[in-house]
Amino acid sequence: MKKIVILIVFLFSSMLFAQQETLLRDGHIEHGGFGGPVVKFAQVKGEFGLLVGGRGGWLINHSFVLGGGGYGLTNNIKTDININGSTRRVQYGYGGVYLAHFFDPYKIVHVNIGLLIGAGATNISDGDYFDNEGTFDNSDSFFALEPEVSLDLNVTSFFRVGAGISYLYVSGVDRYGLEDSDFSGPSLFLDFKFGKF
Repeated sequence: MKKIVILIVFLFSSMLFAQQETLLRDGHIEHGGFGGPVVKFAQVKGEFGLLVGGRGGWLINHSFVLGGGGYGLTNNIKTDININGSTRRVQYGYGGVYLAHFFDPYKIVHVNIGLLIGAGATNISDGDYFDNEGTFDNSDSFFALEPEVSLDLNVTSFFRVGAGISYLYVSGVDRYGLEDSDFSGPSLFLDFKFGKF
């Protein structure tokens, strides 16, 4: 895990320094920004999980992104825990700093790589997300690291649609019979970017 983190940090650091060299020669930096919703399809405790959230950031010279993002589970996933005749459901979300690099961003279809470094929390509840009757237990926090690769389609000058794959590494889940492996794993995602590119 540590080797993977070091490799990913080195990769993004190298891209940042390469970007700075270009900026120093050029002497001109162009700024932009974007934001928008993201929908992720993942496995949580071996079941289908639908996560919804958003992300955005500051765009430097059309290519490098420094921003943030966050996602939360929206569907009900049952646990093996039964208290007073009520089966408990999993709740979880995570977010953090989002770094990305867009390759050839003015091509109609182009490749992006990204990385989210942050934290999240799990919880169990006897209600669901869309009622006010659920009672919540103490949450369990975790570290989150999520590299990704995606393809973007430039729809208009201010709107892009992306599709990609990511892998969420989770560390620190150890309560209520839940483990890191219940949340770690690949996901497919769709994202929608609105902004100045």
